[in-house]
Amino acid sequence: MTETADDLSAPLGQDTPHRKRRLRLPFTAMQALAVMLGLFLVSFAGFAIFNKDQLGGEPMVRIAIREPKATEDKPAAPAASSYGHETKEAPKQAAPGEQKTVTMIDGSTGARRDVVIGSGDDAGDKDAASAPPPIMAGIDQKLLEKSRYGMIPVVADGARPFNVYAADADRAKAAKMPVVAIVIGGLGVGAAKTTDAIMKLPPAVTLAFTPYGADPGKLAERARAQRHEIFLQIPMEPYDFPDNDPGPQTLLTSLSQDQNLDRLYWHLSRMQGYAGITNFMGARFVATDAAMQPVIREAARRGLGFFDDGSSPRSIAPQVAAGQSMPFGKGDIALDAVPTPTEIDRALNKLESVARERGVAVGTASALPVSIERIGTWIKTLGDRGILLVPLTTAMLKSKSS
Repeated sequence: MTETADDLSAPLGQDTPHRKRRLRLPFTAMQALAVMLGLFLVSFAGFAIFNKDQLGGEPMVRIAIREPKATEDKPAAPAASSYGHETKEAPKQAAPGEQKTVTMIDGSTGARRDVVIGSGDDAGDKDAASAPPPIMAGIDQKLLEKSRYGMIPVVADGARPFNVYAADADRAKAAKMPVVAIVIGGLGVGAAKTTDAIMKLPPAVTLAFTPYGADPGKLAERARAQRHEIFLQIPMEPYDFPDNDPGPQTLLTSLSQDQNLDRLYWHLSRMQGYAGITNFMGARFVATDAAMQPVIREAARRGLGFFDDGSSPRSIAPQVAAGQSMPFGKGDIALDAVPTPTEIDRALNKLESVARERGVAVGTASALPVSIERIGTWIKTLGDRGILLVPLTTAMLKSKSS
């Protein structure tokens, strides 16, 4: 009998017992999946916005630094300041009031950051941001004073950074024969080219560092460890500024004396251990008396020398430096103005001729691979031709005496 017949034969008001109704949900499976996905996204966004952990769950390590026990250890002997003879001795336990430096490395970017940590006394309780930055080995701490940006050079007990950080040289020999100095600039930005200049050129080559880069102080420290003397390049206003912009904190003729000195302090704090400063670009600035006078006066007061790279024929730096009785030097030839082997060799031969004629000559160059290769080759036979390669400070002192 069919299902229709069963329905007709059943008593009125009663359901057939064998039929089951199918349960129907008010939404489909796809709609449910969409709602669950939406709730997940809202929850994730809320976590990202309101979570106070700025590292976003990045793995981290907590290190407990124990307070050292009181000891009667003698303080460590200070590092020697002369080039090529740097020594450093540290006590096994920190003395009271001494600070330790921990280098923290970002696992995702590789960025390094030095954090100064107190030993547990009153000094260690101060905010880490107010603590002075760590001083690298071989730096005479007496020749530093604190500015709002960090440590900057100062004269102490008659000692000047120019003399303390000048590289060793046979000055008696330099006084009797023609000498040349070579300054490689633009270092500190680009670790590869900076390292090439440090390692492939002899110690008598002077290296000039810009204040930029992730950590120019580390590269400057490495240069000094290889017995190079270093200078700090100060970005100064060119004639076509701001179309041609040397970089942040550039010294400008439109700023007041106090504003430019504040910017100068920022640059001076970026590294330590340099014998002097030099202009980075700056054709307009070095030609403006009102702008240059305060900067040269402040550099002289802090015991630094000044090197004019020779790129601006209108520069008044020689006269201003002479008025402050500060060590001064000027570049004679840009060795890689045309960065080809032939032109660099031609410029080097010209530099040699100037040295024979005047007794001293200074060449400037950048850290291009071709420049380093040609200069390095030329230096190897320079002594055979009766000319002595000297650091920039030695050439500056010889120029002043002559």
